[in-house]
Amino acid sequence: MRRIYSLLLAGLLAGSAAPARAQAPTPPAKADSLNIRRIYDEALLRGQSYDNLRYLCQRIGGRLAGSPQAALAVEWGKLTMEKANCFDKVYLQECQVPHWVRGAKERGQIIGNKGKSIAVAVCALGGSVATPGNKPLRAGVVEVKSLAEFKALPDAAVKGKFIFFNRPFDDRLVEPGQAYGGAGDQRRSGPAEAGRRGAVGALVRSLTAAHDNNPHTGATNYGDTPAKVPGAALSTMAADQLSQLLAADPKLEFELEMSCLLLPDEKSYNVVGEVRGAKYPEQVITVGGHLDSWDLAQGAHDDGTGVVQSIEALRLLKAAGLRPERTVRAVLFMNEENGTRGGTKYAELAQQNHETHLAAIESDGGGFTPRGFNVETTPAVFQKVAAWRPLLAPYLAGQLTAGHAGTDIEPLAATVKPVALFGYDCDSQRYFDLHHSALDTFEQVNKRELELGGASMASLIYLLSKYGL
Repeated sequence: MRRIYSLLLAGLLAGSAAPARAQAPTPPAKADSLNIRRIYDEALLRGQSYDNLRYLCQRIGGRLAGSPQAALAVEWGKLTMEKANCFDKVYLQECQVPHWVRGAKERGQIIGNKGKSIAVAVCALGGSVATPGNKPLRAGVVEVKSLAEFKALPDAAVKGKFIFFNRPFDDRLVEPGQAYGGAGDQRRSGPAEAGRRGAVGALVRSLTAAHDNNPHTGATNYGDTPAKVPGAALSTMAADQLSQLLAADPKLEFELEMSCLLLPDEKSYNVVGEVRGAKYPEQVITVGGHLDSWDLAQGAHDDGTGVVQSIEALRLLKAAGLRPERTVRAVLFMNEENGTRGGTKYAELAQQNHETHLAAIESDGGGFTPRGFNVETTPAVFQKVAAWRPLLAPYLAGQLTAGHAGTDIEPLAATVKPVALFGYDCDSQRYFDLHHSALDTFEQVNKRELELGGASMASLIYLLSKYGL
């Protein structure tokens, strides 16, 4: 303590004897480092994402497009942006969205050739039709591992049967998102292909590596299929059980009961908060997540976290005393899960208004520990972005890789063509354990991980706004 006091006193004496000099300007890299530190300090000490997410999840809950909960979420989003006191204006963009209703809880059971039945965990795929008359549908089962294997079967083998698509995740892949993409065609197209071949329905193994009794929903697309048949997801435990029993008893049957319904389209909205750029207001940076979610749980990681992070990113900039030089919009997109109508409408309006979009950022991979960003752009622009790695790396957000940025910002690439698209990338190892299932609740989100993500997005916006592309 005495030594510290002596050093302080010597410094004060030296300062009083030296002539006053103008302080040298802070080098840009140093200034950027300090500003990003301010962003993270605000997020970690006074972040608001977690409290906002608590309200969205626990007071509103699952927000399937067209539902009353989705309408409440729009009101919440607008009010939350206004209360954040960081936007120059907050407004809504009208769009028509599909309105699919799950109906009563689905029932599924395996029935052996001696009549013994075993109830299994199932849920309807999003957009599926009901079983005929909303009554139990019973038929034999044909198991396949892929769409190609199914298409190779003769018509006589599949007609009048349930087609059981049982391709699991490829657990050799380090990134679970790659495994999800590899198995996803059976959910998206399985029911349509089954209907085309005269099958009575499709049973699809849930798209997850978790071995549990929680079925995972997700959209299925019938396209122009004239014969629409019901499609249901089996939990991974139920899928394994059905596969094992089917091997021992190929003549067993499955009974499925679903009462889902597709209603006329509903009017809904994107929610937009805008901060006008101080120097280049004609150049727009978009940051967003999707406000809708599936209906089995609260839509916490998918995509409540992305929604609250997008709002928080702009609040963090203001709290750190940083006014964006380019216009920044936080957009809460409606209907990503089963239609992408909100993202399409946002892009249409941007094109109609002849807007210039510099960049778009999406958070739709959960609220886990940051890694960095996936980037879609030219090699030359990527090199410019890569130069920011040292500024983001101390906060675990410096991993910049070429990759898919996000579904809601894809339509922008086809219309106003931003210079670059960015997808917030976080640790995804647990994401698909929860994704589209009853497990996706507020309690599964860690506060520090969530707030770090919002700060990562704010930091990228700061750099894009200051330096452009």
